[in-house]
Amino acid sequence: MPLKLYYHPLASFCWKALIALYENAVPFEPILVDLGEERSRDAFLAVYPIGKFPVINHDGRIVPGSASIIEYLSLHFEDRAGLVPRDAEAALEARIQDRFYDAYVHEQMQKIVLDRLRPPGETDPAGVAAARAQIRTAYDVIENGMASRQWACGDAFTMADCAAAPALFYANKVEGLQARHDTVKAYLERLKARPSFARVLREAEPYFKFFPARDGDT
Repeated sequence: MPLKLYYHPLASFCWKALIALYENAVPFEPILVDLGEERSRDAFLAVYPIGKFPVINHDGRIVPGSASIIEYLSLHFEDRAGLVPRDAEAALEARIQDRFYDAYVHEQMQKIVLDRLRPPGETDPAGVAAARAQIRTAYDVIENGMASRQWACGDAFTMADCAAAPALFYANKVEGLQARHDTVKAYLERLKARPSFARVLREAEPYFKFFPARDGDT
């Protein structure tokens, strides 16, 4: 049975899983989930009642969450791309950087975007302001840390870069990189040029019109 990926092509954490699948040329069946459509939503909830994606189904084994999916692929498929390094110290660094991008860029970006979808009177201006401040601090940390690096952990593309690509792409739209972030900007351009991420962006392009953009977004 081919691996099944439950996802949406606009969802940022799904991008992280897709990059890993494309990097390792893992064959899979994409199952697009539309949570706004009853039949699609109910079919997905029958697989994973929590209702959050990405999720993979591999021979009946359900694996939720982008980082867990990448770890699973490394264990059960040939990790030709080396997304989870074999060296223990290198693997630890990849996981540290992966968690950094998820917690301090990716999740903060999502707080801003999701706040835009809330009805009037239910928004969280203080929470959004805190998320923006966290992203700006993260940009500064990345700027310093990436000064001598090609990729998030050095010369090799790892799971950390799978995390960084969607995180920085969307964060830059809602809390734009500043002039002092030239190193981060260059890193984002390298990520966008990476064939796996370039493919993800091409496939998502028809859905960008649904992104809740506002004046000032880049």
